[in-house]
Amino acid sequence: MTDMRAVGFTEFGDPSVLGIVTVPKPSPGPGQVLVRVAAATVNPTDLGFRHGGRALPPGVEPPYIPGMDLAGVIDAVGAEVTGWQPGDRVMAAVSPVEPGGGAQAEYRLVDPDQLAKVPEGWTLTNAATLPMNGLTVRAALDLLALPPGATLAVTGAAGIVGQYAIQLGRHEGLTVIADAKPDDVALVESFGAHQVVPRGDEMAAAIRGLYPAGVDAVIDAALLGPAVVGAVRDGGQLLAVRPYQGPAENGTTERDITVHLVLVGRHLHEGHRIAELADLAAKGILTFRVADVLPAASAADAHRRLEAGGVRGRLVLTF
Repeated sequence: MTDMRAVGFTEFGDPSVLGIVTVPKPSPGPGQVLVRVAAATVNPTDLGFRHGGRALPPGVEPPYIPGMDLAGVIDAVGAEVTGWQPGDRVMAAVSPVEPGGGAQAEYRLVDPDQLAKVPEGWTLTNAATLPMNGLTVRAALDLLALPPGATLAVTGAAGIVGQYAIQLGRHEGLTVIADAKPDDVALVESFGAHQVVPRGDEMAAAIRGLYPAGVDAVIDAALLGPAVVGAVRDGGQLLAVRPYQGPAENGTTERDITVHLVLVGRHLHEGHRIAELADLAAKGILTFRVADVLPAASAADAHRRLEAGGVRGRLVLTF
């Protein structure tokens, strides 16, 4: 059996626990595809996984391999796989809390329904930034089901999830209000936000200044929670992109505001949705932002930079 390299850790903690580990290279079984990973992104969810504190499913053992986004080339396909063949350039979103670990490895087994083709002309580095964050926003907008003309506020608008929420929301006919600190106003406007308001605790009041009755919904990528719920109209919706201390999923707050929690882990087998997002990116409706490209051995540095804040775009690890 041959081995492969992966980003891994054997104990939870600060970025120093990360390093390159050697683990067995997997082989595809029936209905599986083996991808030779070229690029994998570092996301906030990777920081939480590394830090620990959550129960892991049976069969997930150290070394733990982080990462949810990957792009690469199909290395081999198992029996019963149709529509995919070695040499295809593909991208996918995967879970790190499965036996075998996450995306930050030289090879990753995936199910065919997780895959989308990488369009001609795209770099695999760019492609790796789309699947997980794109699926998150797609699922969020599907949950909100806002009609064209509705008002949507987006927190954390300078980040990738915020960017995609603005771009997809505007594409679907929504009026989008986004937050930004002064240095990021031009950036957030470039994503297509109709109005930009100050980031932070003043956001809700600023939105009420523009829309006295409140907006129809908020996509809360910054996890402001109670600090931004005041921006939502009576009977409106608040959607968080990660669990946080605040109203429970699918609960309601005062003023009959519905609170949603979108968990992208429920959508990892929607490769067809990634393909739809890729089509929008090919048309320029979604745009890529790569902050930096680093070798996999620099994963700890990538985590430190992301934790420090201010990263604009995705950090991508290459193998």
